[in-house]
Amino acid sequence: MAKNVTIDGKNVEIERKFLIKMPDIQKLRKMDNYSESYIEQIYISQTGDFEGSRIRFRKYDNGKCVYFKTHKEDITGITRFEEEKEITQEEYKSLSKLKLEGSRAINKTRCCFDYMGLTVEIDIYDFCSDKATLEIELESEDQQYFIPPFIEVIAEVSGIEKYRNYSLAMGENL
Repeated sequence: MAKNVTIDGKNVEIERKFLIKMPDIQKLRKMDNYSESYIEQIYISQTGDFEGSRIRFRKYDNGKCVYFKTHKEDITGITRFEEEKEITQEEYKSLSKLKLEGSRAINKTRCCFDYMGLTVEIDIYDFCSDKATLEIELESEDQQYFIPPFIEVIAEVSGIEKYRNYSLAMGENL
C-alpha cells in the first residue's frame, strides 16, 4: 500500500492499473530497488454491502513466506479501503480449503521497482505468456505518474472489473 494514506482513519490504497505487453524481465531487474517475489492468492467470499467488497488470502514468498488476510472495499475505481493482517501458515492452509467454488488460485510473480519517485509493481501471471499487469501506487487520485518508456501499455484498466484479481480467480483471462 502506498505511503499509509488514510481516509476516516482507515487505510486506503490508491493505484492505477494497466494491461501491458509482457515486459523484458532483464530490463526490469536493472531498475532501482528491484525485488521479485512469488504470490499465491485465493478468495473465499464476497462480503459487505456492495459489489466492491472482497476478502483474499495471500502467500507472499520472496525467500521467506509470509501470509496475509486482506479485506478491500471500493471507494472509487482506483481507491479502496484496505485492511490487511498477517496470519500464520496454518491459518492460510485452513482457509485455503474455503476457496470460492469455481475459482482458481492466482499464481503470479511480482516485480517491484522504483521509477520517478513511485513504486511500480508488475504482475506476471502463470496463465498468460504475452501480457502482464502494471500497477502504480499513488498518494492521491490526481497525482502525476509516469510509466517506464520500455513498457508497452495496451490499456489502462483501473476500475475495470474484468482485470481485477478477483475476476481472474473466477476464470477471466488477461
